[in-house]
Amino acid sequence: MKFRKPPAHECYGFLISMPLIGWYVHYILYGDRIYHEPKLWFVSFPILFALAVVSWYTHFQYHSYITRQFPGLNLSAKRIFFKLFVYPLVMVPSVIIIHAIYAHFHIMGYTYSTVALRGWLLQGIVVNLVFETLWEVFYIIQQYKENLSEKELLQQMRTEQEFENLKAQVNPHFLFNCFNTLSGLIYEDKIRAERFLNELSNVYRYLLNANKNDLTSLSNEIRFIQSFLELLKTRYGPALEVKINVNEEYFPYLVPSLSLQMLVENAVKHNVLSKKQPLLIELYTAKNPALIVKNTLQPKQVKETSTGIGLKNIRAKYHLLNKEHFEAGIEEDMYIVKLPLIKENNRTI
Repeated sequence: MKFRKPPAHECYGFLISMPLIGWYVHYILYGDRIYHEPKLWFVSFPILFALAVVSWYTHFQYHSYITRQFPGLNLSAKRIFFKLFVYPLVMVPSVIIIHAIYAHFHIMGYTYSTVALRGWLLQGIVVNLVFETLWEVFYIIQQYKENLSEKELLQQMRTEQEFENLKAQVNPHFLFNCFNTLSGLIYEDKIRAERFLNELSNVYRYLLNANKNDLTSLSNEIRFIQSFLELLKTRYGPALEVKINVNEEYFPYLVPSLSLQMLVENAVKHNVLSKKQPLLIELYTAKNPALIVKNTLQPKQVKETSTGIGLKNIRAKYHLLNKEHFEAGIEEDMYIVKLPLIKENNRTI
């Protein structure tokens, strides 16, 4: 288990409450002696404080672990349920151990007392219940604020992506190339021309609807990219090779909308395509589960300008969805991007 540093508000809460807790514990252990024997405070309180720090730190680590396992607002019920186990797992053993130390070593003349142990356990339950409730309320408020901030950021990213997509949709260069290809096909092969026109309409229909959702199913994205690739293959011919090997069991999983288009466009935009040196693009699923998109690296001598917003957008969306395994990099003359596949019930925003 990864140990985390307690935040300042929890440290202050412990330090502020400790004098009151210390007074109550000493009262049930020593009774009225606490008012007449100052030495008792100088000897016993530092010992109690040191033992309480260990108990509190253990309590915090358990609390932190449960929070990491069930982080979202939609998981609050599970988080609260498992936090209840802090009583039998941390609080009760801590009280028994500290009480046993006091009784065994007869600290300031204390001897074992069942009444004192019961009072201590009752105090522990009440204090922990109060602080657990406060920390959970603070956590929910914090998560609510973060979700609002993340949704605003996601909306901003969506607006930027929509702007980029709209520019791509009306890109005269792209349209010119498509119509030029279509014009040539009409005279050469009417069947291929009809198929090309159908794929072009499929691509633009998907582009117009994709911005309504941040995520889409893998099956939808694969169908779209197949149409998009058909346009590119018709234009580039044998200069472009495509291999798609996607396991259908992952079709219900989700990916950021239009992520594949961005990756394929980048591959075509920044690499040389020729019959002697065809560009290979591969799409396949891994068991993680993830979708792998890779292409051969054969950079153009004159590099085209790139805003880089598409890749940053995809990475940021995965971050907001608490999916931190998005990867992009170069391996053995191949540019490889790993898109984690998301289960519908694992969404956190």
